[in-house]
Amino acid sequence: MKLFINFLFMTLFLAGCANSEEKLVRQADKIHASILTVDTHCDTPMEFSEPGFDLGVRSLDGCVDFPKMVEGGLHAEFFAVFTGQGPRNDSTFNIVHQKALDIFNAIHRNLEKNSSMAEIATTPDDAYRLKKEGKIAAFIGVENGYPIGKDISRVKQYYDLGARYITLAHTKNNDICDSSTDPSGAENDGLSQFGMQVVKEMNRLGMMVDISHISDKSFFDVLKVTYAPVIASHSSCRALCASPRNLSDDMLLALKENGGVIQICILGNYLKTPEPNPELDIKLKDLKEKYGDYNAFPDSTKKLIRKEYKKIQKIYEKPATVKDVVDHIDHIVQVIGVDYVGIGTDFDGGGGVDGCRTASDMKNITIELLRRGYSKADITKIWGGNVMRVLQKVEDLAKNADTRM
Repeated sequence: MKLFINFLFMTLFLAGCANSEEKLVRQADKIHASILTVDTHCDTPMEFSEPGFDLGVRSLDGCVDFPKMVEGGLHAEFFAVFTGQGPRNDSTFNIVHQKALDIFNAIHRNLEKNSSMAEIATTPDDAYRLKKEGKIAAFIGVENGYPIGKDISRVKQYYDLGARYITLAHTKNNDICDSSTDPSGAENDGLSQFGMQVVKEMNRLGMMVDISHISDKSFFDVLKVTYAPVIASHSSCRALCASPRNLSDDMLLALKENGGVIQICILGNYLKTPEPNPELDIKLKDLKEKYGDYNAFPDSTKKLIRKEYKKIQKIYEKPATVKDVVDHIDHIVQVIGVDYVGIGTDFDGGGGVDGCRTASDMKNITIELLRRGYSKADITKIWGGNVMRVLQKVEDLAKNADTRM
């Protein structure tokens, strides 16, 4: 009899858990149907070099395409015009600038091909309108100010092509500012004189300044120069993961004072400090020795390297989870409040965790937020309301720029 009672209790308990999970799924579905959801960073345009790649067709390997976005209830995506760091001279700047233009054109071609499913968006009004029309809003961001070189006019050129943020640097220093991860250390002592001009020009035009990837000194220098709120399009919390790519609590407090927003990056190395993993280290070292400088290769070879990297990750990495993602959101909320946090996946650039590997899995983050007691109003802010507030403020300040001059 005792065994029977225990069995009955466990059966009822498990049934109750299942019903609770089903309720959370239904609740997440309803919330996504009624709000605007925004991911502020994916590197999917790196896949455009693949012959026949089409955002309107569900891909086998990629993290982001329009069918996956629909399935995951993701309504707006910032597609990155990414260029890796290389030599810094006039001839190279021109080559890299042209590469950036080619990526812009590829994004526009993909949108024109799929105009029944998605359109380019440049304002919050565009995003909310497209959501009502049942279309995806495709924003553009420039990851790495490197292709600007020393030509300030390129900032407006990128703006005119649809870019609404520029990540000032990437993994190494450039002529705008110092990176958080350049092995050679600081070069500009933060933001350079030219970098100050770039920030001011972005303010004037109405482009969000993206401080992901830049050094701490560069971050604080930007906040001294900008009169508009800034974003960290794909960063996380240093208090939970000691990567220099992440923001310290002091930086978070400064970000709040500025009125900006940090979009949590869902790449494992920025979510939790990696445990010792000698097998993974050996495989990644072998991959680096096999190919050498990634940025020196044509796009077709880069794609092969990324595929090998993802395969190694899948086999040997001890992945972060959706719970780790929401731990970072929790930390932001505890330190500076729910008005200053969002999500920037870094999909197709290494981003992805257990439970959220592609855009089709985005509701799993919402389910975890619900599980922890976040309200619909909170989730609305986290999933897009906060970054759209910043974009609107940046746009409004730019329109009124003449009154301050």
